[in-house]
Amino acid sequence: METKLVRIAEISATSKHPIFTSVYHLINEDMLKQCHKELDGSKAVGIDKVTKDEYGKNLDRNIKDLVQRLKNKSFKPLPSLRVYIPKANGKKRPLGIASYEDKIVQMAVKKILGAIYEPRFLNCMYGFRPNRGCHEA
Repeated sequence: METKLVRIAEISATSKHPIFTSVYHLINEDMLKQCHKELDGSKAVGIDKVTKDEYGKNLDRNIKDLVQRLKNKSFKPLPSLRVYIPKANGKKRPLGIASYEDKIVQMAVKKILGAIYEPRFLNCMYGFRPNRGCHEA
C-alpha cells in the first residue's frame, strides 16, 4: 500500500498539473488495517464508546465490513461526541471526538490527500503540515 502512496507523491511532485481522477480504490483492507495499527489507543472514545482494543478483537471482520460499506457507499460517519474543555480565560473550548471507525477512515483519507498535496507545498509553508510547526518556522 505504501508504494502506491509513494507513487502518487512522485507523480504529484514531478507533474506540473497532476490530475487524479480516482483515489477511492486505494482505501482497502490493507490500508485500513495499517491505519488501525497506527492509531493511538489511549485517545478518547467517540459517541459509540468503542476503543481500539474492542475494535481489534474482531479486526478482520470489522475491516471487511467497513470496506464493504465504503465500496457500496453506505458508510455513514457517526456524529461526533461534543465535549468542552476549560480555557485559561474561564471560557470553554468545544471538542468533537470521532468514533473509532471514523478515525480509521479519516486517517486513510489523510494519507491519500497527504501523498497528493504534500509534495506541492512550498518549504516555507508550515501550517498544519507533518513534522512542522510554529517552532520550526
